[in-house]
Amino acid sequence: MVKIGDVEIKNFPLLLAPMEDVSDPPFRAVCKENGADLMYTEFISAEGLIRDAAKSRQKLDIYDYERPIGIQIFGEKIDSMREAAAIAEEANPELIDINYGCPVKKVAGKGAGAGILLDIDKMQSMTEEIVKQVQKPVTVKTRLGWDDSTIRIVEVAKRLQDVGVQALTIHGRTRQQMYKGVADWTKIAEVKNHPDIHIPIFGNGDIDSPQKALEYKNKYEVDGIMIGRASIGYPWIFREIKHFMETGEILDVPTLEERINTLRRHLDFSVEWKGDKTGIFEMRRHYTSYFKGITHFKPFRTRLVEAMTHEEVLNILSDVQEHYDKEPIV
Repeated sequence: MVKIGDVEIKNFPLLLAPMEDVSDPPFRAVCKENGADLMYTEFISAEGLIRDAAKSRQKLDIYDYERPIGIQIFGEKIDSMREAAAIAEEANPELIDINYGCPVKKVAGKGAGAGILLDIDKMQSMTEEIVKQVQKPVTVKTRLGWDDSTIRIVEVAKRLQDVGVQALTIHGRTRQQMYKGVADWTKIAEVKNHPDIHIPIFGNGDIDSPQKALEYKNKYEVDGIMIGRASIGYPWIFREIKHFMETGEILDVPTLEERINTLRRHLDFSVEWKGDKTGIFEMRRHYTSYFKGITHFKPFRTRLVEAMTHEEVLNILSDVQEHYDKEPIV
C-alpha cells in the first residue's frame, strides 16, 4: 500500500491530474469507473474561496464514490492560502493539495502556481502555514523549476517534506517549457531515489500509453503515476494501463457502444451538475477524444460541438450509433 499520511491507497496508484475546466465531478466519475485510484479537483483559487465566489465554491463539490480525493488550491498570498485550506478542509476531502505547478501566465505571473518556484523560501513558508492550519494530509504538485537554470527540485522536495508535506507529484517540465518538449523523468527519479526522501513521489508528464506507463514505472521507480491530458475524452486509459501492468496484454480499444454509453453518462452528469447551457458547452472539449480512431467522424463532431441542448446531443449520439451500425467504424 502507498500511504499519504493516514490515507492508504493501493500499491502503485494511478492518479488523475487536476486540470482546469476538465477534472470536474462528471469527468472524475467516468475516470473512477475506469480505474483511477486517486483524483484531485480542478485547481481552486484561494481568493475565490475567501470571497465566496460561486465558481470557486462549486469546485469544492465532491462525492463519496470519488474517494479518496484531494482538493487542490492555488494562490500567491500566504494568509489567503491558509484560510482557503481551512475552507477546503470543511468539504471533507481525504487530502489538501497545493498547486505549485500551473504555468499559465495569469497564475504564474502573479507568483502563484509555478511562479512560486522563483521563491523557494516563500514556498516553504506557505506550505508550513497550510500544514499547520489543517488536519488532513497535505500534498503538493509542482514542476522541476521555473527554467533550466532554476531546477532545484531535490532541495524543494526535502524542504517540503521537512515542513510536513505527505506526498509530492512532480511534472517533469519547467514552467518555461509549458507543455512543450519532453518531460524529464530522470530528475523525478533523482528525488524518488534520494536517501533523505521518504514520502511518496508521483511522476507526471507524457504518459499516454500502457507501454510507456510500465516502462516509466520500472525505469524511474516512482510510487505512482499521474495522468492528465491523455485521459481527456479517454477515461479508459486507466484500465488499459492496469490491465497491461497485470497481464502484459493490450486491451482492445473501447467499442463504439461503450464510447457512446460512457459519453452519455458523462454528459448527463455534466448537465445535472452545471445546467444545460454550461454542461453542454464544457463537454465540447471531450468529443474528439471520445471518438478518436473512428473514420469519417468529422461531420458528427461538427454537429456535436454546435449542439446547444442536452436533447440535441443525445439525438446526435443516436445518429452516430445508427450510422456506424451500418458502416464499419474503422
